[in-house]
Amino acid sequence: MLKFVTVDRDMPEKRDAQERNKDFNEIYAEYAKAKAEEQASRCSQCGVPYCQSHCPLHNNIPDWLNMTATGRLEEAYQISQATNSFPEICGRICPQDRLCEGNCVIEQSGHGTVTIGSVEKYITDTAWENGWVKPIVPTAERDQSVGIIGAGPGGMAAADILRRQGVQVTIYDRYDRAGGLLTYGIPGFKLEKDVVMRRIEQLEKSGVEFVLNCNVGEDISFDAIRGKHDAVLIATGVYKTRDLSGPGSTATGIERAIDYLTVSNKLSFGDDVAEYNDGTMNAAGKKVVVIGGGDTAMDCVRTAIRQGATSVKCLYRRDRANMPGSQREVQNAEEEGVEFVWLAAPKGFTEADGKVNGVMVQKMRLGAPDASGRQAPEVIEGADYVEEADLVIKALGFEPEDLPKLWNTDGLEVTRWGTIKAEFTTGKTALDGVYAVGDIVRGASLVVWAIKDGRDSAEAILDYLNDAQSVAAE
Repeated sequence: MLKFVTVDRDMPEKRDAQERNKDFNEIYAEYAKAKAEEQASRCSQCGVPYCQSHCPLHNNIPDWLNMTATGRLEEAYQISQATNSFPEICGRICPQDRLCEGNCVIEQSGHGTVTIGSVEKYITDTAWENGWVKPIVPTAERDQSVGIIGAGPGGMAAADILRRQGVQVTIYDRYDRAGGLLTYGIPGFKLEKDVVMRRIEQLEKSGVEFVLNCNVGEDISFDAIRGKHDAVLIATGVYKTRDLSGPGSTATGIERAIDYLTVSNKLSFGDDVAEYNDGTMNAAGKKVVVIGGGDTAMDCVRTAIRQGATSVKCLYRRDRANMPGSQREVQNAEEEGVEFVWLAAPKGFTEADGKVNGVMVQKMRLGAPDASGRQAPEVIEGADYVEEADLVIKALGFEPEDLPKLWNTDGLEVTRWGTIKAEFTTGKTALDGVYAVGDIVRGASLVVWAIKDGRDSAEAILDYLNDAQSVAAE
């Protein structure tokens, strides 16, 4: 260990932009064993590991880096898996530059951060290859059951913890495949789909039942799920897209990011998708404008490049330093041919025969900080112009659906933002035996936070089930 002074930071090789633009495969290669050990050996094993404290899951990062550096990979995997239900997924899609790596002690001293995410990915991929990842076999089965609504990272992480304690778990999801945004929201060039599918298969082999194509409130009532199970966990995520008003906003060719990404990901499974075949969600030969500055916007612009768009531009109302998305993703997008138009906000849309052909853009400048501390964008009068576009994708973030109304249920309290009111750390709601986790509580957030919430809430549900069991035994 402690080789950061003599060994430089070295990321896995990244495929050339002109090569990776032609497919949806992941853009980073895997570390070789020697390189993974070398990079892990750069860890300073500091007394106060800021990487660990800034990880939502508080992963034991220095320990599994030590195990990797000394060739004890199976132990590294066991340490990694102890705090994270899906380390191979977090290693691929977590914004390490803002979390663990961004707070690495040796980077603060000018030596370049340890490549924590790439080593984490290497550890778990090696574990899969060597058969160290096995279905869960609880020491004893329980007759209590939990119904989980939503098969995304929060719901599946909770299922993982509950099955380890022998609880019977059923996950209900509206889509035809489990995984939530891991399956249909995140493109393959960041997270190849077989990585998600093998985790789902592991949970199925562990005894988790998935009820797919099941829309709660239509195919089954929320009250029916409550009646069937001893506890219920709501992990639906947030899928309602923030919208844009203004002239021309109802023109065809203006699409939601989630719809666009879902169509693209369905294609990666070999599905026949009508919206792609008829050109509605196909960027080939089109001038594409994506509106937004988060990671979803980055996913959209990079997908459009791969679909063969003639040009792809990303409009964001602040500057590069103030955008919410990962800087690493911005760099990848620029390498692949995306043009960023900073300090630009949509005012409306131009159209011909009902079809969009341009975005009316207002140029902005940054003014005084707003309530969050970020500089608020202000309109520069008289600087409007039109950005040509054949396809416009709105990536403005997500809001919660009105679940109490959709599910026709009373007592499920929501905040003024529409998110479910739930107790911090446990996810307990106002309804007895009902818990909620992830984006439906936090608002649109990171996958790693959903995993954290799912695991924490599962522990609270176990306490609830144990209390119920004790009362029944008296």
